[in-house]
Amino acid sequence: MRRLLVLATALLLSLPAVSATASATVKVAEIHGAISPASAAYFLRALDEAQKARADLLVLKLDTPGGLDSAMREMIQGILSSPIPVATWVAPSGARAASAGTYILYASHVAAMAPGTNLGAATPVAIGLGGETTKAEEKKPGSGNRDDAPSGSAMEKKAVHDAAAYIRSLAQLRGRNAEWAERAVRKAESLSAEEAVKLKVADFIAADLPALLRQADGRRVKLAAGEATLSLAGATVVGNVEHNWKEKLLAAIADPNIALILMMLGVYGLLFEFYTPGFGVAGIIGAISLLLALYALAMLPINATGALLLLLGIVLMATEAFVPSFGAFGIGGIAAFVAGSLMLIDGDLPGLEISLAFIVPLAASSALALFGIGAFALRARRRPAVSGVEAMLGGAAVALEDFEREGWVRAFGERWQARSAAPLTRGAHARIVAVDGLTLVITPEDKGEPS
Repeated sequence: MRRLLVLATALLLSLPAVSATASATVKVAEIHGAISPASAAYFLRALDEAQKARADLLVLKLDTPGGLDSAMREMIQGILSSPIPVATWVAPSGARAASAGTYILYASHVAAMAPGTNLGAATPVAIGLGGETTKAEEKKPGSGNRDDAPSGSAMEKKAVHDAAAYIRSLAQLRGRNAEWAERAVRKAESLSAEEAVKLKVADFIAADLPALLRQADGRRVKLAAGEATLSLAGATVVGNVEHNWKEKLLAAIADPNIALILMMLGVYGLLFEFYTPGFGVAGIIGAISLLLALYALAMLPINATGALLLLLGIVLMATEAFVPSFGAFGIGGIAAFVAGSLMLIDGDLPGLEISLAFIVPLAASSALALFGIGAFALRARRRPAVSGVEAMLGGAAVALEDFEREGWVRAFGERWQARSAAPLTRGAHARIVAVDGLTLVITPEDKGEPS
């Protein structure tokens, strides 16, 4: 009996040890490219999946030139309210967390960087029609006043002050370098990975994921529900969160080059539909493409002058197709199109610009396409009508009875009431010269067979 009691006690004592050896689990999400609504949707979904899987950590592998303020703030709100810790890892080597990426790194519970990476240049960019890049004012040597306002309009100053206060609050929340964070906003400063760790902007350098998990193990982090200690010894990576089709589509159309292509497709489709009515397909494709382009451009910093030049170029190229001017409209349209495309995106964020190597062939193909649409439309207008009243004029008719002014004739295989300027006998041939409601106006002909 005593032996059974000893065995049972040993079993009970061993249960906590078994449960303690259960390894932690880690989910990995990856964002490469500009921060956009698609990036925010993907990250929030990854956070939700990690929470449902009861993961102990979500690692965000980040490489971004920056992006939209609204999308960035959505991601940061998700991190701050997350019940599980988030580690942002700027990787692989050569990657960066510029602009919006710097804010996300500051907001994360763990901030890690791979060797050869950098972060910073967090000055905000105004988004929308007529938006301009906000530039920070250089401080005078020895000036420690962090309230120095950047040059520019009142709206630009407001944006910079708001961004500086925001990143400073994130730095204070996570115990990171708040002074440098503010300089990254006001003076667009940047740091290498080694400098970031030295200045307490990042927590440590990790060349790979296992190194990150080893260095993060045992760290105390502040979650929405309170402080917690990361226990990541022997952690298991349960898989990467893949982008779904919707997120891939939104990310694709947010590219300025793709947005420009969609806009041109929309213009082509609608022009083709307007000048050759009756097809329908071109108009539907054009309308969908134009709406997608407008959605994409609404998320980008658009310069009003660039947008107007772009539209002027399209109008001039279309005018050349319909009103030949010996190339004046066409050349002017191409020049306006190229200039407008270069000026369209108002900002110098890498990943959010239109390539010159892309603009020139697009302008040339646009001119050819618009000229082709115009030529096709003119040719279609010159074709003889094949239906309706116009198609009946000049057609043949045969009298079905003798009549002097009004009677019945057969035309186009049907029986019609007709009015003639001269008497007709049964079987006589006539030509239709007009249509008055449901009455044909005919004139007799001396020869020829009805068609």
